[in-house]
Parts: sequence; structure tokens; C-alpha cells
Amino acid sequence: MAIKVVLAEDEALTREALTELLQLSGDIEVVAHTGWGDSVLELVDDHQAGLAVLDVHMPGMNGIEVAEQLNRERSGFPVVILTCDARPGHLQRALKAGVRGILTKETSISELTRVIREVHAGGRHFTPELVAEMLAAGENPLTAREAEILKAAEDGRPLSAIASQLHLSPGTVRNHIHSAIHKLEAGNRISAVHAASRAGWI
Repeated sequence: MAIKVVLAEDEALTREALTELLQLSGDIEVVAHTGWGDSVLELVDDHQAGLAVLDVHMPGMNGIEVAEQLNRERSGFPVVILTCDARPGHLQRALKAGVRGILTKETSISELTRVIREVHAGGRHFTPELVAEMLAAGENPLTAREAEILKAAEDGRPLSAIASQLHLSPGTVRNHIHSAIHKLEAGNRISAVHAASRAGWI
């Protein structure tokens, strides 16, 4: 029985090339592919897929958010993440979401097919380099609310707009931002946003 895979990758050329190369393995069938994270769960259900291969960076829901959704809706569903920039926060969130395989995009197609088989069979695969980076970064110091507010502040919008978007008072938003600045040892709000983004915590 072939392993039925849903592939989510935002770059069409890469997506189509991966689809063709995975099909050559003989025991892996890409039953659906998409450039949008939002459609993955529906595709998994529609095609009765047995595994998802997800790029981290996609429009709509990113790969980590898709993995979290799959973990909520289909606990234990096998997921392999592909990333070009292994940010520690992304890795930590992926592990908490039950992701069982994480690879960089420098990985060969033979390695990817091997990991797909391994993860589908119940195994796990995390490269030592990625694990070392995650451990060196430590735990995410931000609360969920602080991360949410910094994410909303990425485009430089004023506090009042953030407060309105998140249905909070401006004072609450200001307090959370000050707390995040302190935790990240940043000089100001912009620096805090950049630091959290680099680490993959937002």
C-alpha cells in the first residue's frame, strides 16, 4: 500500500518538482498538493491521506499552524515539516504540535522519502543540528498574549489599533508590550518584535 501524502508548499515550482520526485519512489503517492495552509485539513480528509509534508512559510496558515490544527483535529496524524530557516521557536511549537519529522530544505529527495517512510511507520526524525539550535535558544519566554500582541505590532500600527483588533484596553496592550520588551532584553517595541520574529516565537 502506497503512503498517501498531502504536500503543502507555497512555491509552485518546488511543489511540482517535489510531487514528481516523490512519486518516483514507488511507495509514496502525493494525492494532493497546495500552496495554501488553510486547505490542508480538507485535503487530508478528502483524499484519506496518511501523512502531510508541510513547508513552514505559506500564505494563510503557516506550516506550524497547520500542524497544530491537524494535532487538534486528528491527534497523532503524521506530519513532516520542511523549513529553510530553522528558527528555535518554530521547532518548539512543531514538537508541541506532535510533528514527528523536521528537515531543512537542503535535504536530498532520498532523505525526504526515507523520513516520510520512517514517520509514517511511527518513528521520528530530527536532525542533530536543529535540535542543538532549539536547545541553545531555550524556552520561549513570552506568554501567549504577549506573543499575540507582538505579532499584531509587526506592521508598526499604534497601540490603539492593536487594542481594538484584540479587544483589549490600550493600557493592557502597553503593559504586555513592556513585559515582552523586558523579557527579550530589547530596547523598544520594534526591537522586541524583531527579536521574537527571529526566534520564531511569533
